[in-house]
Amino acid sequence: MTGISAFLATVHPYDSLPRDELARVAGSFGRRQYRAGDVIYRHGEKLPGIHLIESGAVRISDAAGDSVSELGPRNSFGERGLLREGVAVTTATAIGEATVLMLPHAELMRLIGSYRSVARFFDRGGLSSPRQNDLAVLKVGDLIGRRDALSCPPDTPVLAAARAMRDAHASSIGVVGDGRLLGLVTIRDMSNRIVAEGRDPAIAVSAVMTPDPITLSPDQLGYDVLNIMLERGIGHLPVVDGGRFIGMVSQTDLTRVQAISSSALIHDIARADSVADMARSTARIPDLLVQLVGGNHRHEIVTRMITDIADAVTRRLLAMAGARLGPAPGRWLWAACGSQGRQEQTGQTDQDNCLILEDGCDPADPWFAGLARFVCDGLNECGYVYCPGDMMATNPRWRQPRQVWRGYFRDWIDHPDPQAQMLASVMFDLRAIGGDAALLEGLQAETLELAADNTIFLYNLTSNALKHRPPLGLIGGFATIRSGENRHRIDMKHNGVVPVIDLARIHALQGRLRPVNTRARLTEAAARGIVSERGGQDLIAAYDLIQTARLENQAEQIRAGQRPDNFLSPAGLPDFERSHLRDAFVVVRGMQSAIGHGKGMLG
Repeated sequence: MTGISAFLATVHPYDSLPRDELARVAGSFGRRQYRAGDVIYRHGEKLPGIHLIESGAVRISDAAGDSVSELGPRNSFGERGLLREGVAVTTATAIGEATVLMLPHAELMRLIGSYRSVARFFDRGGLSSPRQNDLAVLKVGDLIGRRDALSCPPDTPVLAAARAMRDAHASSIGVVGDGRLLGLVTIRDMSNRIVAEGRDPAIAVSAVMTPDPITLSPDQLGYDVLNIMLERGIGHLPVVDGGRFIGMVSQTDLTRVQAISSSALIHDIARADSVADMARSTARIPDLLVQLVGGNHRHEIVTRMITDIADAVTRRLLAMAGARLGPAPGRWLWAACGSQGRQEQTGQTDQDNCLILEDGCDPADPWFAGLARFVCDGLNECGYVYCPGDMMATNPRWRQPRQVWRGYFRDWIDHPDPQAQMLASVMFDLRAIGGDAALLEGLQAETLELAADNTIFLYNLTSNALKHRPPLGLIGGFATIRSGENRHRIDMKHNGVVPVIDLARIHALQGRLRPVNTRARLTEAAARGIVSERGGQDLIAAYDLIQTARLENQAEQIRAGQRPDNFLSPAGLPDFERSHLRDAFVVVRGMQSAIGHGKGMLG
């Protein structure tokens, strides 16, 4: 294997091709040398095929001429325009001496139609397509979660094993010796083989265990569990990874997975008698996140379900506070902002909320102060930690009559200094949670009109939004954090989803759109022609990929027994996932550049 074939064997997805196919594809690639400053193709030109850098570097620029990415060897470019309409959506220029390979369009389409790995690699919008949602597609590793495997040596007395099971609230125990699983003992075994037969409970578990039981690997599916249990009439299946016993799946686990749903948790929360009861329910949210992500729910469904739980907790706390405090001195509305307001909460979140009071109410009234304190303290106890910026109803500034709130928004719009821009960005995402929703409805409509008509405010809001940049580095890499505990990782919140959230908010204000959810804003902006159909599709697909990668990373952290956060190591991703994530960030940066030049995404 020499020349182009040897090079392609190091580049995904070509490295997945059979040897004879790889040789054929290598013969279809053309090779061309470029000097510094040479334009490989220009925005709007018809593309002959997909380009692949063999050596050197290439700068990718958007329609306005701004650089959005610099690529190095083994990076492809041009596929987004090629596979959409066959026309370049960027301009590619050699930075220095560069050797670029080009695969004709027809040959690329043949590969996409013939090989799943190639189709998957170039399906940049694949995460926007419908995905399955079923217990059966959950992996066994997700079913056992973070529990430690309960085991004992073969000479352990049955009585001691029974006590270990009782203390662990387990219905079975693995019998392990010489580093491998020897057998399995269940509560039923102890009942049938010890108690019913009057045997001495001091005998060793090896005398009553089921030897050499059927085992599962953590990568098998819930479908396999269901089939084996039904076919063999068994209720427990040990999980073994590399010969090591790591856990047990039982019929109870299957029931638990079906029971851990947002609806089940909301049901429990709505009937909770205390904050502690609710905290026990919200403590199950990490397991729910793992289950939802493992079941291939779309990211907007996952975040909506998790946010629905936060809403239920808030409403239950409001009801409990009302029962303690008695009748309110006037009408009020509890509103959420931030991720809860946009219905985009993940496994790691704080609380952002406020109280809008009926005009004439005293915000210092002990009733309103008591309501705010009880609810915010309760949210914190349930895992929704206090806002670091004190943007909560306990802060008198965010517990004011409607007329004061109207003044806030007018002042932020008329005098858009940096702090005003930040506050406006958060408060434009307000959503009614409990109380009288009418107090917010008219206020939102009025604010949208004021903001949309103020070009200076929109200009400053746009400038402020562009400060959040996707984490793109030089020569096709990522700009990771350079020091500290998150060194070599990227912030999937502030540099990942926030730039898209900002873009969606700007277009919502431009179009006077009522949705506060980011994806809903982008969808409506495209439908109303505020953004181009192509630009809207690209940005939605990029957002889907970024948000999904963020949730999958959090789910993986939870599986590992860690507290979920927003930091992801791109070095740990497979080549094709890393490439897709980089391309998603390139799309976002391109859209930022376009709106920064006053062109939005129109064209």
